[in-house]
Amino acid sequence: MGMIANDWKEVLGDEFRKDYYKKLYMFVKKEYESSVVYPPADDIFNALHLTPLSDVKVVILGQDPYHEPNQAQGLSFSVPVGTDIPPSLVNIYKELHDDIGFEIPNHGNLTNWAKQGVLLLNTVLTVRAHAANSHKGKGWEYFTDAIISHVNEKDEPVVYMLWGKPAQSKASMITNPKHLVLKAPHPSPLSAYRGFFGCKHFSKANEFLEKNKIAPVDWAL
Repeated sequence: MGMIANDWKEVLGDEFRKDYYKKLYMFVKKEYESSVVYPPADDIFNALHLTPLSDVKVVILGQDPYHEPNQAQGLSFSVPVGTDIPPSLVNIYKELHDDIGFEIPNHGNLTNWAKQGVLLLNTVLTVRAHAANSHKGKGWEYFTDAIISHVNEKDEPVVYMLWGKPAQSKASMITNPKHLVLKAPHPSPLSAYRGFFGCKHFSKANEFLEKNKIAPVDWAL
């Protein structure tokens, strides 16, 4: 796992010393040694590397990494340039187009969002190849809950986009009245038509940020 070097290192330092994390580390280490695991080990903490806590203004919460080759890159919903755009991201792009006139790109790399303060966080940060949710319940949830808690403590307003029931289950952790919580069904083909399309989360997020004198996100890619 690549070391965290920015302000996340200070606030998450205690997590690395807890028993659950030591067990998680050994589990993940063994998985990488014995199986194909995504994302590449150096990319596990990319969401934190690219979006320091001090910069976070939007949180988009995913479940666990993509589990097919050349997809996962440590950012929820994002894939490297040159990889086919996954169905959920296709639907995110469609909603962006309908909401703000977003020009749909020919790639699925969301790094530009992360660099602007959009924390693209999965609740579980690793997965075995071809086996969705295979690292669920191994300890990552404690770690990512700590991340969500630290964002909740920020004085600056933050927008949370919680799509689908697993993400929405974290809403009870967001207790700071300065923040905005937006909920919608998951953008997957199974549920996008139940209310993700038409949710207008992207324009609502920018309206909220601007109202609070925070620079809006340039969603263009």
